[in-house]
Amino acid sequence: MAEVMAGEQSCGTFTRVEGETDELRERARAHVIAIRDLGEVAQPSVRSSWLDRKGLSAPSRRGEVVVRFPVANVGVNLSTLAATVAGNLFDLGEVTGLRLEALKLPGAYRKQYSLPKHGVKGTRRLTGVAHGALIGSIVKPNVGLRSEEIASLVERLCDAGLDFIKDDEIAANPVHAPLSTRIPAVMAAVRRHQDRTGKHVIVAFNITDETDAMRRHADLVAREGGTCVMASLNWCGFSSIETLRGSSDLVIHGHRNGYGAFSRHPALGIGFHAYQTLWRLAGVDHMHVHGLAGKFAQADDEVVESAKDCLTSLCEVEDRVMPAFSSGQWAGTVEQTYRAVNTSDLLFMAGGGIMAHPGGPAEGVASIREAWRAAEAGESVEGARIKHRALADALGFFSKH
Repeated sequence: MAEVMAGEQSCGTFTRVEGETDELRERARAHVIAIRDLGEVAQPSVRSSWLDRKGLSAPSRRGEVVVRFPVANVGVNLSTLAATVAGNLFDLGEVTGLRLEALKLPGAYRKQYSLPKHGVKGTRRLTGVAHGALIGSIVKPNVGLRSEEIASLVERLCDAGLDFIKDDEIAANPVHAPLSTRIPAVMAAVRRHQDRTGKHVIVAFNITDETDAMRRHADLVAREGGTCVMASLNWCGFSSIETLRGSSDLVIHGHRNGYGAFSRHPALGIGFHAYQTLWRLAGVDHMHVHGLAGKFAQADDEVVESAKDCLTSLCEVEDRVMPAFSSGQWAGTVEQTYRAVNTSDLLFMAGGGIMAHPGGPAEGVASIREAWRAAEAGESVEGARIKHRALADALGFFSKH
């Protein structure tokens, strides 16, 4: 089966063909490097009509396979790289489950792709936050607010002390708040805050669209003094993000909505290590990893490993991206987050955890900052509540939910 995988995704097919010389196979065929047999499984993970047609019903075996592909087959072509390592492999008739877990690239090959223009260091520079986690929030309600209402909310959130604000993934260019009016209105509020305080708050405008429209939206953000755009990676595709990266100096906040369709089954899809590797080649600066004890399905250890993957360079160049924690986050999830990832090089975002705080958004932000200060100092957040009212109110209120 491993040899079928290697042949199908390189120069081979189900039978040797004319022109498939030994010399061609030597330079163009993928090679199986290692196989680890994990034993029989009780039943196949997914059905295969090919096996049904063949009348094959032998017990299924699971294994871990390492395949090396010649980079010359791909060139510097992200879409083709993805098609090679995560293409028709999933459709092979002999396979009743397949998952791409990791993707390792030669350093010289990786350097031919885009790098994050900002990543961890650049995002800190733009916000003026040299140390500690960056605290962010999401425009809520997700959809329905008009441009002027969003601008008013953003100004209030800026005054609350946030470093980062983003649109929701389903709020891109709605009729009631088109980007043509929303971007100028929101950036006017951001500029007023910067004039008063000297602090630039990053706003990630959701410009998810077809490629030319995304470029126009990004240009408007730049003209208005903005520094960040957000895109739904899975639905824009590699080509749109690569084009955006090549045409804009803005921070690209990569939202992975829909990733669960690729990852939730343990024997099917794409693991986050491989997934984030591919998107980093497109030049994104931030990657969503969900959050610990959050509202989504990922286990905490998967969230932690995802964050660590983002913060590990793919080769000797600085290409780390900032992991964005979100989904049901609040002051009460800070301590376990810091203990698990052992770093504050992250974006910690809370929507309801800030805006639903009984003392209002400013107290919500304060509760999270106080929790981070306690965690970084080696103190328990529970103990810190005695000294900080906003934190005590958050723990008392959100623990009920």
